[in-house]
Amino acid sequence: MSATVAQKITAALFDYFCEFDAEALLASFQQPDQAAEAGIIRNFLGCRITPAVYPSVLTAMAGTVEPVPHPGNWHADIAEWAAALRTVALAQAQGQTVYRIVELGCGWGCWLTNMGVAARARGLDVDLIGIEGDRYHLQSARDVLQLNGFGPDQFALHHGVAGPKPGKAIFPVHAVEGANWGAEPVFYPPEQILQAAEKDPRVQVLDCFPLDKLSQGQPIDLLHIDIQGAEYDYVHGNAQAMARHVRRVLIGTHSRIVEGQLCAHFLSLGWRMEMERPAIAPLVNGRPEIRIDGVQLWANPALL
Repeated sequence: MSATVAQKITAALFDYFCEFDAEALLASFQQPDQAAEAGIIRNFLGCRITPAVYPSVLTAMAGTVEPVPHPGNWHADIAEWAAALRTVALAQAQGQTVYRIVELGCGWGCWLTNMGVAARARGLDVDLIGIEGDRYHLQSARDVLQLNGFGPDQFALHHGVAGPKPGKAIFPVHAVEGANWGAEPVFYPPEQILQAAEKDPRVQVLDCFPLDKLSQGQPIDLLHIDIQGAEYDYVHGNAQAMARHVRRVLIGTHSRIVEGQLCAHFLSLGWRMEMERPAIAPLVNGRPEIRIDGVQLWANPALL
């Protein structure tokens, strides 16, 4: 990547739109005067992370305290941080006692843990629900949640795939554990293919979890979706459940096509967009190539 392209990508992280002060919101959650801790990365919220989560990036950061992201840190930018933290601030402002987040494709438990730490600092009890297809990432999520003091009554992690309906999906098994962050499932394959996959060590067959199965019908303050291009299929297939239970949905988008589909879907249902930063996709051989996911935050008017 040329220096010019890298500079443009960094500058594009500031190209978000919202109707609240995103940077002031981040600053309001900063935990001041944190002490560095050997072998641990601490972020501005006070969340503790081990280098094992992402060794190639985090090993050199061990023993440091990260500042407020400006325009981003190693995994998210102002737009995504502010969109997520807005849901915590509003839960507190509305006098809730419990903050609930469901994270689809939760990886190492990034948004579960960070929003759990932020909500706990605001005096809220938490219910942290995640689903992930990669066993190594799922164990990392469990480890990080426990490292930050969350007990088994405060979180639930599911080994599976988020889908628009019940059924089965084929999910890859990677030769190097935890090395892949963008695996895509094959949803609802024919029975013959499913049977062959059961015998193939390169893949695993997992249950698909629609939203109702994850949330058990409880209200959700934040539904975080990062499922590698299947975002529209998921929200379309779970539209009724989302209308009933989800106050806000934060989506990491993986193409401009998907971004347009999501806008058409939510606007047609009367949802309100509260944050938007398009996917950053420089041109490579005449095609846009996603370097950083886009961000959309949508608010459910029925539950505001």
